[in-house]
Amino acid sequence: MGVDWNHELLDQLDWHWRQQARARLDGLTDAEYHWEPAPGGWGVRRRGQSPAPMAVGQGEHLMDYAFPEPEPPPVTTIAWRLGHIIVGVFGRRNAAHFAGPPVDYHTFGYAGTAAEALRQLDEAYAHWSDGVRGLGRDGLDRLCGPAEGPFADYPMATLVLHINREAIHHLSEVALLRDLYPRLAR
Repeated sequence: MGVDWNHELLDQLDWHWRQQARARLDGLTDAEYHWEPAPGGWGVRRRGQSPAPMAVGQGEHLMDYAFPEPEPPPVTTIAWRLGHIIVGVFGRRNAAHFAGPPVDYHTFGYAGTAAEALRQLDEAYAHWSDGVRGLGRDGLDRLCGPAEGPFADYPMATLVLHINREAIHHLSEVALLRDLYPRLAR
């Protein structure tokens, strides 16, 4: 009996999305979305209000940023983490592999509200899931190619596993920030 690797790889993230991650985002308020759990943190802010070395994006709200990243890295808000997931985890890969719109940190229109960010996240996740679902065995075996830098010479299955790890990791961080918010926000 053969293993349906396409199903297994997709199900790994989809189970976490349906059973844990997405439900934990329901009811996210704008106050939580922008809450800074530590001084000097990074977030998504109105244009001209960033304390970071640079701010990236297009539109009214920009993401705090620096390259190279400071040591130690700043603590980030839920807004920043969702922006990272939307653009860097799903969006960039959707564009490179699944005919999604071009997206990068410097030109993305970051959400100023929790509701808008969740809409962006849902769209990016759905596009990624549909793309992975359509890969099939041959697509999972195909090399990622130059758009994936260090993953260029690895099969798409390796990239799917990496994106699963990234999404689960960052969505878990968001859940922890939501747990801390009612206890620590002042």
